[in-house]
Amino acid sequence: MARFSADEAASVLAIQQVINEWGDELDQHDGLKMIEADVLTADCRYFVGGEWREGRDAAARFYIERKERLVAAGGAPVMRHIMSNYRIAFEAPGHAKVGFLLLFFAKVGEPPFVGYCDPLAVADVRMECRLDADGHWRISRFDSGQIFQRG
Repeated sequence: MARFSADEAASVLAIQQVINEWGDELDQHDGLKMIEADVLTADCRYFVGGEWREGRDAAARFYIERKERLVAAGGAPVMRHIMSNYRIAFEAPGHAKVGFLLLFFAKVGEPPFVGYCDPLAVADVRMECRLDADGHWRISRFDSGQIFQRG
């Protein structure tokens, strides 16, 4: 059973919100405005595209380069991330480990899409979040493993 102090309960909500804002940035802007979204710590460790990216700028650069590759290959997909089953544990004051499920849809074209579109992937996500000096929770570590993938 999860037991949180009142301060931890407020932090749980803030952590869920920053993760939802991260997902919204990916969905609405393809990750191109990740720095402006201010959801990652400056020194975050971010596993994406098969390798670790060190720092917010490197993580943001991945999304810019990916968008360029996808457009050159015929089109960047419309993406939607659906997150659920959050599990948050406080490792120390101002530091939390977070796990959740991510259901990911992507399809090239113009919405609204008519007809069937099965999920691209289901992933187990592992994040760490940190309370920065300015009082805002941000993602300090991102890693995931896909357990189901569209063929």
